[in-house]
Amino acid sequence: MALQGILRKNKAFAAHEKASLLVAPLTRAIRSTTTVGTSKSLPTASSTFCSVKSVIFRPLVRAHAAATEVQQDVGLRVDLRGKKAFIAGVADDQGFGWAIAKALQEAGAEVSLGVWVPALNIFETSYRRGKFDESRKLSNGKLMEFKHIYPMDAVFDTLADVPEDVATNKRYAGNSGWTVSEVAERVEKDIGKIDILVHSLANGPEVVKPLLETSRKGYLAALSASAYSLVSMVQRFGPLMNRGGSVISLTYNASNRIIPGYGGGMSSAKAALESDTRVLAYEAGRKYKIRVNTISAGPLGSRAAKAIGFIDGMIKYSYENAPIQKELDAIEVGNVAAFLLSPLASGVTGHTMFVDNGLNTMGLATDSKTLLDRQ
Repeated sequence: MALQGILRKNKAFAAHEKASLLVAPLTRAIRSTTTVGTSKSLPTASSTFCSVKSVIFRPLVRAHAAATEVQQDVGLRVDLRGKKAFIAGVADDQGFGWAIAKALQEAGAEVSLGVWVPALNIFETSYRRGKFDESRKLSNGKLMEFKHIYPMDAVFDTLADVPEDVATNKRYAGNSGWTVSEVAERVEKDIGKIDILVHSLANGPEVVKPLLETSRKGYLAALSASAYSLVSMVQRFGPLMNRGGSVISLTYNASNRIIPGYGGGMSSAKAALESDTRVLAYEAGRKYKIRVNTISAGPLGSRAAKAIGFIDGMIKYSYENAPIQKELDAIEVGNVAAFLLSPLASGVTGHTMFVDNGLNTMGLATDSKTLLDRQ
């Protein structure tokens, strides 16, 4: 019995020594990167082993004591430091485009914008005068900054495509180089290669009209501005993108479901956008080695959405019927976009990602009068 006890102790000691040898390199790494208050004491092998387990299996480890603080921040995270992004379609500080820009900067990316030409002056004036300062605040206390801000109208691919009435329109006066091809050339000259391309564009001049009352001109205008603009951008920005880069756009579930009031061909445009996303994922993936995805976002009361006319009702409907009963925050879309645009999503392409509190999964309206009458 005594001999067995000695053998058990020897085995335990050998195991402890083996663990110490395995942990030693990690111990040195942790000592070099961890600040432990003012204490000079070194961790034991056993305590280090516990710390290593925490580092390996937890994204964020923070331990607090009365006189010392140990902070580890080595886990899985969206890291876009050194990445360069171009976002088309930001016109104010309320929409999804702005939220995506903010999320990308929180992750360390450098962001440049393409702003619709007629909105550029108001945007730059508001930005310069500090009207966006509250919305520009990042978690580190700094204000979000944009490397470059370009005038852009993604309805036109080249200068030759611009009709005379637009070229001479006073809302375009004083600006030049704003077609898709010209902006791509300016981005290449000013920035060089980019890693991220964001399409946050949509417009339907007859969106308030039912499809049965939509003109051919209005229908095609919706598809041109809201869907083909993505194709045009990938055609011209694809060659500027680094291998492993990522493209994202924004869609809406009217592409798959009947949303009365979302007219003027916009539901068709969103369906086209999602189809084009899948085809571009294949073609641009093979040709440029980049990924293409789209986010189907729930209703948000942005200035652009006000054009629909019943956005408040859509938000209320979503709140009452979605599995997660809350209003959607734009930054939730921004955060998902940051993930999809990061190396963490390197295996995701051609995908439509829903960010709508789960509303797309519902088959019945829980606040339906018919259902309520049966209860």
